Amino acid sequence: MEHLSAGELSWEPAGEANFTGRVWFGPMSQPPDPTGLLVLGVQFSPGARTDWHRHPGGQVLYVVAGAGKVVNESGGRVAMAPGDVVTIPPGEVHWHGAAADAPMVHLSLTTGGPTEWLGEKVHDADYADPQ
Repeated sequence: MEHLSAGELSWEPAGEANFTGRVWFGPMSQPPDPTGLLVLGVQFSPGARTDWHRHPGGQVLYVVAGAGKVVNESGGRVAMAPGDVVTIPPGEVHWHGAAADAPMVHLSLTTGGPTEWLGEKVHDADYADPQ
């Protein structure tokens, strides 16, 4: 058994390569197998978001605090609030982030290997689009 206290969790800036706005990662698991379960705490400042990406084994997002959204490539949009769970199927192209006026913290649970970044930012107009 391992125990990581809240004070030991190391939050690191996510950087600008695959994100817009201020985003921090707090790794909560280090799978021995690269395709195993990876759990990250992710903090988004208001308006911050990921770039377009997909996960080989899919992704589950559990919102801990704040408000956010998830959008897939076919235009599906989900508003997220604390306690919400969003399941993204393997290979589905999507992005997620905080609401424009609120920060958000979610847990990200993925399997199947590293995130596949598509090299495409979510532009402000697409982020704000209510469709």
